[in-house]
Amino acid sequence: MQNRISSFPPIIDNHSKIIILGSIPGVKSLEKQQYYGHPQNKFWKIIFELLNEEFTEDYDEKINLLKKHNIALWDVIDSCERKGSLDSEIKNEEANQIEELLEDHPNIKAIFCNGGKSYKNLQKILGKNYKIPVFLLPSTSPLHTVSFEKKLEEWKKIKMHL
Repeated sequence: MQNRISSFPPIIDNHSKIIILGSIPGVKSLEKQQYYGHPQNKFWKIIFELLNEEFTEDYDEKINLLKKHNIALWDVIDSCERKGSLDSEIKNEEANQIEELLEDHPNIKAIFCNGGKSYKNLQKILGKNYKIPVFLLPSTSPLHTVSFEKKLEEWKKIKMHL
């Protein structure tokens, strides 16, 4: 039997305008207890680039940057069994309460999914024609081998909703 892992609490407040949803933290992120904690994951570099901010490794500053720009962050999976960090290895998953979170935060006007697993799971949770727009973005994982520049270009959609 594989160990059960759990996602982190959402980073959200009443000023959040968009939410970015991943699948569930990988091994490095769980070890560090930080969203997107793997040094090769491009999430934070993309966010800092999008927002024209100077990059920092300080996790508290990263979280403050999201809040400053009204960006919420969470995962679609609350808990699952998984060997390693691959989404394809996820088994026996339980969903996070995404719909309830969105109802509690009516200022959120768009949802952005970091990769296909997040997007597919969200469609199961909310349905395909949810009342606010849902966007699939290329995964920031190092396993998704699209160039940084191409990922960044797709992620620029976020700016239209801030």
